[in-house]
Amino acid sequence: MDENNVIISIRGIQSAPQQPDDVIELVTEGKLVHDGDGAFTLSYQESEVTGMEGTLTTFQIERERITLMRLGEFSSQMVFEPGRRHLSMYNTPYGALSVGVNTRSMSADVDSRGGQISIAYDIEIDHAVAGVNQFEIQIREARK
Repeated sequence: MDENNVIISIRGIQSAPQQPDDVIELVTEGKLVHDGDGAFTLSYQESEVTGMEGTLTTFQIERERITLMRLGEFSSQMVFEPGRRHLSMYNTPYGALSVGVNTRSMSADVDSRGGQISIAYDIEIDHAVAGVNQFEIQIREARK
């Protein structure tokens, strides 16, 4: 099991009707672990930039599916799989929400040295599209 220290550059765009796009850009250190058979786990600690300080974010990257898990005050799990709609629970300090995730497009080109992930998806709350989200993630080895 290979584990690499990596630099992760994340650009997230949230689009909602009648609102300006919300863009978050984050560069952070994390870990990239090769799980075997083309699967990888990417993890990093959130910071005050994202408003989720103290939360561990993990991407499980498989050939046909990417799972995003957050553990902390705001715990959630989202499954991205093109052509499939997944229901996710989103736990907040104020209670739990059921959120639908409908993946529009997804690509992951990752090896043990890094790579990139791109995901575009709709968020549905109470069966209504609440917004369109997009992640662009670049992963590169940290200098030793």
